[in-house]
Amino acid sequence: MSGMTGLSQDEAFARIRLLRSPHVGPVTYAQLLARFGDARVVLEALPDLAGRAGKPYQAAPERRIHEEIAAVRKSGARYLFHDSPDYPPSLAEIEAAPPILTMRGDPAFALRPCVAVVGARNASAAAVKLARDFAHGLAEAGFTVVSGLARGIDGAAHEGALAGGGSTVGVIASGIDIAYPPEHAALQERIAEEALLLAEQPPGTEPLARHFPARNRIIAGLAAGTVVVEAAPKSGSLITARLAGEMGREVMAIPGSPLDARSHGCNQLIRDGAILAQSPQDVIELLTGFDGTPRSAFRDTAPAWVAAEPLSDEPAEVIDLLTTAPVAVDELIRQSGASAAAVQLSLLELEIVGRLVRHAGGRVSLAS
Repeated sequence: MSGMTGLSQDEAFARIRLLRSPHVGPVTYAQLLARFGDARVVLEALPDLAGRAGKPYQAAPERRIHEEIAAVRKSGARYLFHDSPDYPPSLAEIEAAPPILTMRGDPAFALRPCVAVVGARNASAAAVKLARDFAHGLAEAGFTVVSGLARGIDGAAHEGALAGGGSTVGVIASGIDIAYPPEHAALQERIAEEALLLAEQPPGTEPLARHFPARNRIIAGLAAGTVVVEAAPKSGSLITARLAGEMGREVMAIPGSPLDARSHGCNQLIRDGAILAQSPQDVIELLTGFDGTPRSAFRDTAPAWVAAEPLSDEPAEVIDLLTTAPVAVDELIRQSGASAAAVQLSLLELEIVGRLVRHAGGRVSLAS
């Protein structure tokens, strides 16, 4: 079950239970493990932490975790924990990296240099062919093509990569045992058998709208660069591109006709500074090192898990500084005059009881 050397069954179970507990997201999970060092100890401490914020707390029921683990095994999947040797370093270094993933297939595909290829679900025939050809060329050049198994561009990218050598990673917004869209069930199964399929949500989870931005951050986080083939303004593909840019990764777009709304997103990306890509070779040259080998996204910096600071023993008084408008944690530290560790502990206590919401870019707000 553990998916890593040296992690006991009890600790693996406790980690899954911790992540499935109320109001525990990736950042909270990382901070709690940094403070206590052991998920079993964290679970024992949660009621006291919540009590200091004025509310009772109950972790996820053990029965539910036993059922989840059984469902993971039944689906032929296994867990991938954040400190496993198989966990991709490029993903570990992003903000709010997923602490636990479920996977089917070979995790080595995600350890190779990766390129994300994303785009419109209702893509044009020409764009679908472009996505397939780009992915085929990238796979032949030694890259793993990452996408989200959606209709249109995503599916074409996976198919092209499989034809070009099989190096692809499918990241889904549902549980590992749910095929979505249904017409991609055979493609999803092929990826699981020949390459790598990843899911952050527990088994049995249907792909709800709120799960797709979380899925998109994983796609962007795995890749050294993201190629957008065709996308309308405000589409999920542009969210992936924006996340890639915020992570310091390369963003590329294929230009299209200004008369086709499906090209407006790509043209906008290029206008805003994305690199224009007209062939797979453009992508390969951008993401290839001086020695001619594909470049990984990992920058050999300390991952978020390693950099997490131990928390203070006493929380800071920050509740009066918070509103429902997001504010940077650094600003709270400055205005409170307290240490970063004390402020983080206070925020952690508020989050555990559901009074705090975390936003991208290290910002927080009171729950509305």
